[in-house]
Amino acid sequence: MSLFGQDRSFLHALPAADRRSLLAEGARRVYEPGEVMIRERDTSAYVLALLSGWSVVSVGTERGSRLILALRGAGEVVGDLAAVDRGPRSASVTALGTVEAVAVSGDRFRRFLAARPHATALIMRQLATRLRSADVERRALASETVLQRLAARLVELAERAGRRADGGTVLDLPLPQHDLAAAIGATREAVAKALRLLREQDVVRTANRTVVVLDMPVLVLLAQGRARPGGNPAAASPPGV
Repeated sequence: MSLFGQDRSFLHALPAADRRSLLAEGARRVYEPGEVMIRERDTSAYVLALLSGWSVVSVGTERGSRLILALRGAGEVVGDLAAVDRGPRSASVTALGTVEAVAVSGDRFRRFLAARPHATALIMRQLATRLRSADVERRALASETVLQRLAARLVELAERAGRRADGGTVLDLPLPQHDLAAAIGATREAVAKALRLLREQDVVRTANRTVVVLDMPVLVLLAQGRARPGGNPAAASPPGV
């Protein structure tokens, strides 16, 4: 399961001239932390090309909570599915911090793709990658423990958005516990319990909206279901955690 997109984002994969052409089609927008950039089930069709900052892609659940599907950053486009198929928005996109983007109308985005088959191929590859990621996510929710899913998320965040400091890896995306819970399909209480286990065994250190990974090898083993905090690397994680 992955919160992030492909290693090379859509904008960065475009030739420079095409990238400039696409950005010239839209208008710049700045979103404040917590501001909804795209709303689930809305009928708008604009695409946002992200220039800076991070955003959270999420869907509502039948229980009234939300499930975080992905994190999208600079170079990526969001809202492309509705622009391509002209259907309602399949998810909400919310600014995690301050986000700068260029908004391109659905009509202009479709014309841009129609004139550039290679750009269409990039979008199709992006949609396929997201579909495969969703399939992996469903399997993880059905078969993995909260502790295993949390460990996998922390490993991914450390690898993609971490920096070395203070004897460990600091996660530079300040996700609070309720967002970590929403990113693994668990309750906040279950995530708090799993984090406490990781802290007690010096696998991570936590502070206000900050997580520092202290023992990456053990965290990787936990993500693979091959260890538990303080236990034998071959042992499974405790039931229900």
